[in-house]
Amino acid sequence: MHDSIALLEVEGLVASIEGLDSMLKTADVRLVHTEKRLGGRLVTLIIAGSVSSVTAAVNRGKVAAEKFGHVYGIEIIPSPHEEILKFFDMSK
Repeated sequence: MHDSIALLEVEGLVASIEGLDSMLKTADVRLVHTEKRLGGRLVTLIIAGSVSSVTAAVNRGKVAAEKFGHVYGIEIIPSPHEEILKFFDMSK
């Protein structure tokens, strides 16, 4: 079971790569899922780790991604339900 997950939704591939790079360098988190919509113009990144790690990482990723594109949102889900993990193909 994952302690928590966080989502970062951004406009554009470059912004998503910059945000992901910052998130992975900021804290002990790992990328568990990506989703691209509208031909890659809308990218959602999902990371997992401890609550404090994903919080720090997603906030830093948001700041980094804003330099290259619009950030549509971030969300932190502590202790996600098992059904949520299935939605992101993260089931055990």
